[in-house]
Amino acid sequence: MNTLKNILVLALISVSVMACKNEATPEVKTVETEVSSEVNTNQAKQLDPNATYAKAEFGIEGMTCAMGCAKTIEKKIAKMDGVKSAKVDFEKEIAMVEYDEAKVTTNSLEEAVAKAGDTYKVKDMKTVESFSSDKHECKKGEGKACCGDKMKDKTACADDCKKDCCAKKA
Repeated sequence: MNTLKNILVLALISVSVMACKNEATPEVKTVETEVSSEVNTNQAKQLDPNATYAKAEFGIEGMTCAMGCAKTIEKKIAKMDGVKSAKVDFEKEIAMVEYDEAKVTTNSLEEAVAKAGDTYKVKDMKTVESFSSDKHECKKGEGKACCGDKMKDKTACADDCKKDCCAKKA
């Protein structure tokens, strides 16, 4: 029995000595990776300060979730060269994009949405002065205000106001 214990101890010591490698230089492996042309982390997106920017607002059909669908479309549009900002609202099913007119067209925006997924369809594409979610705050004492309370004040809209709320004057 004593001999069996000695053999086991000797086997354990020899296995532990053989298993430990004390090499001074670690093994170096080189792994080649493919760099995507779509994402360039070294260069920040440059916007032309002299460019003419337009705003487009359009509906998107086929979205089923806010994080997957809406964010995917938003990121795809935002990565486009010439796009200043992009926002996709899942609840309202609309996208709001501000872009450089020289670099981006409404057709290229539609193509970007189509490339984000087969089920997404653009509807009612229109260029706007301001997005529908932008709030216009009127300050008291400015005279004729734009989009004021028309029920209380018949002169709530200024003559040159082009907002939707003033276009339907009574």
